[in-house]
Amino acid sequence: MSQIRKTYVLKLYVTGNTPNSVRALNTLKNILDQEFKGVYSLKVIDVVKNPQLAEEDKILATPTLSKILPPPVRKIIGDLSDRERVLIGLDLLYEELTDEDFQE
Repeated sequence: MSQIRKTYVLKLYVTGNTPNSVRALNTLKNILDQEFKGVYSLKVIDVVKNPQLAEEDKILATPTLSKILPPPVRKIIGDLSDRERVLIGLDLLYEELTDEDFQE
């Protein structure tokens, strides 16, 4: 019996071909190729060409990565250079909690 795997649906909002947009897209593709192994759908949305899509999804800054599926919806703003933050935002990496985190 084959194991059912989550499929990730992602949207990356960028502003044209700016250095931050290019860096975010390259970094994201690198992460997706290494971590997702083909179980994702990525749509890149240029807010200059499609401002209505950014407005509908309440995107206030670019680049912004939005994870649509699986729930919950998550948004990560920036050039995605902090790999650990991106993986946590996509629910692929969890920060370890220690007993000290629960003490007052």
